[in-house]
Parts: sequence; structure tokens; C-alpha cells
Amino acid sequence: MVIEETEEQTNETRTSEIELKTHEIATKTVTPLHTVDWYIKWVSSIILIVGMLLASNNMFPWNIIVQAIGIAGWLIVSIMWNDRALIIVNAIGVAILVNGLVAHLTKG
Repeated sequence: MVIEETEEQTNETRTSEIELKTHEIATKTVTPLHTVDWYIKWVSSIILIVGMLLASNNMFPWNIIVQAIGIAGWLIVSIMWNDRALIIVNAIGVAILVNGLVAHLTKG
């Protein structure tokens, strides 16, 4: 007994094959690579990690200086992306860290 495919079944099979070929992996990044903002965000992220290491080792005021630089980098990226939530968070973060640094420097 021969089973014949209807035209509709053939079209569905073709559509499924096309969907499988064009399906993107869910974890694939959507941000462009090697652009100016890409470099700034990665360098800033590494700087922030260094700042956290300094903070965990109680290396005051170096931790504040390094973290302020990292957050300032992210502020630049957020302005480039025109992302208001990131702009607010990073602008306030820079202001808080600079305030702490100024307070430390004027204390003595």
C-alpha cells in the first residue's frame, strides 16, 4: 500500500524544514560585536569586577575610584543606547561614588 502525500502535507514538511534551518538559538546574543559601545561595556564591566575585588579586600579609596570609572563607562554606553533606566542608575551610581570620594578626600 502506497501512501501519497497531499500537497498540503508537502508544504507543511517544507515549512518545518525551513523553520528548523532558520531557527535561532535562544542564547545567541542580539547586540552587535566589536562596535565602540561593545568595547566600552566590556572594559567597563572588567573595571567594575576589579573594583569589587578591591572593595572585598578593603582597599579604600581605590575601590571607589575604580568603581566610579567602571560605572562612568556604563553611563556612556547607556547614553549611546538611549536607555533611560540605565542612564538613571549609572548617573546616580557615579554621583554616589564621587560623593564618597570627595567626602573621603576632604575629611582629613
